[in-house]
Parts: sequence; structure tokens; C-alpha cells
Amino acid sequence: MNARLNVFGSPVAGKALKHFVSAGKAISDSALPASTQELVKIRASQINGCGFCLDMHTKDAAAAGETSVRLHLVAAWREANVFTDAERAALELAEQGTRIGDGAGVSDEAWANAAKHYDEEQLAALVSLIALINAFNRINVLVQQPAGDYQPGQFG
Repeated sequence: MNARLNVFGSPVAGKALKHFVSAGKAISDSALPASTQELVKIRASQINGCGFCLDMHTKDAAAAGETSVRLHLVAAWREANVFTDAERAALELAEQGTRIGDGAGVSDEAWANAAKHYDEEQLAALVSLIALINAFNRINVLVQQPAGDYQPGQFG
């Protein structure tokens, strides 16, 4: 399978992605736990059907020490007992923030629950992360970026 567009070779896409990566660096440098960041990226990518991002973030999470049990249960986080209350709040916010096009928006309850576990800067990082992973998902789904060949840390 080949991508519809070579985003890695396009000057325009390259400029845009450079800014996306810069935004991602601000988030990764934040106080939002790295494991939570990966779980959120994985869950949004599952919802959006982004194989490229799923390949990347599951491999990066595993390389960082995430367990296979937790990685396999992200899609069923509500029924799994392997996630903390804070991670559950982040996953709920990620789901609602990813599905805003479905018309429900983000509930006050989901926001309040996240705010119980994360301070304002962590919430800012979480909101930014949800927006950013959805943007990356959309690019990769639009161009049908193939999945499976990613190596952990490949993009630095």
C-alpha cells in the first residue's frame, strides 16, 4: 500500500508538520505524564482509524515500558482494571474531544472529572494533545499513510 500523498517529501506538508511537531514537543515537555499522553494518542487514533498513529504510539509506549496488557485494553478502558482514575479521566476526555463531530460535545462531567486529577497546566497539555493527535490522525487517514513499518523513536 502506498500513501496518496508523500507528506514527508512535500515542502508544504513538511512546513505544516514541522509546526505540529513543535507543538507536540511543548506537550511532551509538560507535566502531563508521558504514559497518559501515549494512552490518549492511542485511544484517539483507535477512534479515528489511524493505523499509522496506532503503529507509532503503541510501539513508542511499549519501548517506554508500557505493558502489553494495558496497550491491548485501551479500547476497552471502561471495563479494564489496569488504568488509574486519572488515566480514565484523560481517556474519557480524549474520547469526547475526538467525537465532538457526533454532536454531543464534551460534557461538564468529563471536564470536572479530568480537573479532579490534573492541574490547569496539565489540562492545557491534555486539551492540546487531544487536538494535535486528532490533526495528525486526519492527515494520515486522508492520505492513507501505511502502517506497520514504524520503529520506536524514528521521528526523534
